[in-house]
Amino acid sequence: MRNLLIFILVLVVIWWVRRALSKPGGGDARSAGGRRAGPKNAPEPMLACDQCGVHVPESEGVRDGDAFFCCEEHRRLGVRR
Repeated sequence: MRNLLIFILVLVVIWWVRRALSKPGGGDARSAGGRRAGPKNAPEPMLACDQCGVHVPESEGVRDGDAFFCCEEHRRLGVRR
């Protein structure tokens, strides 16, 4: 009887570990800092700098009217012709 209880306990532990490892992020949402797939983790548009042509995320770039730049220095230099 004792061996049967140990065997069932081992099966439950294996099931729990496999379930925890199969979730995205390696654990449940509470232990992963509350991160969940959603609007915050959605892909962000990449835009080309009008000075050098490097693509950067829209939130990290600098806008000057309709022009988009990768950094403040390139905004200061202006659009490359």
